[in-house]
Amino acid sequence: MSITVNIYYKGENGNAKKFAEEMEASGIANKVREQAGNERYEYFYPANDNETVLLIDRWRDQEAIDIHHKSPMMKQIADLRSKYKLKMRVEKFCELK
Repeated sequence: MSITVNIYYKGENGNAKKFAEEMEASGIANKVREQAGNERYEYFYPANDNETVLLIDRWRDQEAIDIHHKSPMMKQIADLRSKYKLKMRVEKFCELK
């Protein structure tokens, strides 16, 4: 059962896109992708909203998400969110097989 988490990062003055760019450039995004159980970690930019970035984050199961949330990179991610003054909206979808 895969779990997909859509996270909408919203900011001002292009900060959401700057956040995503720094996540990629710093290697944090790749570290998340390398974690056991991660199946997808990709940023998208809505065509009608320049101040929002969508992260599609898919995991094998809840245990993999829980391990990710306890990892040291979560503080790095939180620090970057703070740096760019982002708000988040989260949607969670469970894929049943």
